[in-house]
Amino acid sequence: MLDIVIIGAGPGGYVAAIRAAQLGLQTAIVDRDSRFGGTCTLRGCIPTKALLRDAHLFQEMKKAVQQGLFKTGDIQLDFSKIQSRKDDVVSKSSKGVDYLLKKNKVTVMKGDAKLLSSGKIQLKGDSGTTEVEARNIVIATGSEARSLPGYDLDEQSIISNVGALNMQAIPASLVIVGAGAVGVEFASIYQAFGTKVTLLEVAPDLMPLEDAEVSRELRRVLTRKGIEIHTSAKLESAKKMPSGIEVQFQTEKGEAKKLLVEKLLMATGRSPNTASIGLESVGVATERGFIKVNSFMQTNVAGIYAIGDVVPTPLLAHVAFQEGIIAAEKIAGHSPVPINYLQVPNCTYSDPQIASVGLTEAKAIAAGHKVKTGKFPFMAVGKARIAEATDGFVKIVADEKYGEILGVHMIGEGVTENIHEAVVAMGLDGTVADIVHAIHAHPTMAEGLHEALESVFGAPIHL
Repeated sequence: MLDIVIIGAGPGGYVAAIRAAQLGLQTAIVDRDSRFGGTCTLRGCIPTKALLRDAHLFQEMKKAVQQGLFKTGDIQLDFSKIQSRKDDVVSKSSKGVDYLLKKNKVTVMKGDAKLLSSGKIQLKGDSGTTEVEARNIVIATGSEARSLPGYDLDEQSIISNVGALNMQAIPASLVIVGAGAVGVEFASIYQAFGTKVTLLEVAPDLMPLEDAEVSRELRRVLTRKGIEIHTSAKLESAKKMPSGIEVQFQTEKGEAKKLLVEKLLMATGRSPNTASIGLESVGVATERGFIKVNSFMQTNVAGIYAIGDVVPTPLLAHVAFQEGIIAAEKIAGHSPVPINYLQVPNCTYSDPQIASVGLTEAKAIAAGHKVKTGKFPFMAVGKARIAEATDGFVKIVADEKYGEILGVHMIGEGVTENIHEAVVAMGLDGTVADIVHAIHAHPTMAEGLHEALESVFGAPIHL
């Protein structure tokens, strides 16, 4: 009998398998996909960021020509080669997961898995149906794109992230419904490639989970780039026409607007893949489709754990990584440290990038804190001027009495790399005074964080 079998080889699943094997457990992992890595590797994080890199590179090259740095004509892109490079990155990443599983002697099984009991699963594969017994089962079946009711995804004209990644040609026009991370990332990609992009969001702000000032700055920059933005908007209909999709929506002012576009992208969230894996027959408790777990990722059924997008925690690959480690270490008899979900970094790779950790100013006030904020614009940072990346800022939300850092919010070039200093500082219960005395190298974009900390005291040097 196996010590542990993991259902799903996405970020949470394969990391749980590797850590379990490292701890000496007899480990197997099951996935229905012919390639391992899950949505993040195959249809999400990795391919999206590959396209974002090329979109950014294309814009930088055009900028260089416009500035006269290169004596050449108009730069033309080859979208087929961009897609080919993206596919190559995905392939290498997936093969990397396979290699790591083999290196750690994890038994790999391919097929559809279903719970039969707390210690047994049914596996349907190419060679038939078998039963696999294990002392512990970890559910890591991930999530899938969710459309609005009445709008069926065909991945041709009405598409999800899957269709948006696999287009054979750059669409002339695109309406994106939903201005969360997925929506604004694809808006950045296809606007850079020359698509006329219209972004619809039902909430009053873009990126509604981010700090309000970050949302306003994002809107300013995307509007300047030529993206048409409608917040507090309601999608009314989407009709397939011979020449495209006729999209009708209601604007913030209640006006009816109609657009004929080539593609409609639904970026309206994700649903957990929990419907057909036998949860009900085993008695695993769920709520709105998500599996209920404690801080060690244990369900209400002994020996069954759940991690990643199937549990009601942030649907982020790096969260799934850590949840997988916690589950494996708990099964191995260790005492893992539970995740503090208030200290999980959120990163959006739009142009400009967004990164944050902790409470927004509004949420800090709502939680009863008397807050003090500091804000510093990248236009005053030397490295940002060098890179011509002066959009955006760093904002600190701190407790007024003790200077405890409650939240850090960034928008601008490379901020998804610079947020981790704030994550570590908050994890160590750092205060503004603790971090402001740490010398930051010059010239770097990280100086924006240092100056924002100085701004909490009302004493920025370069502004």
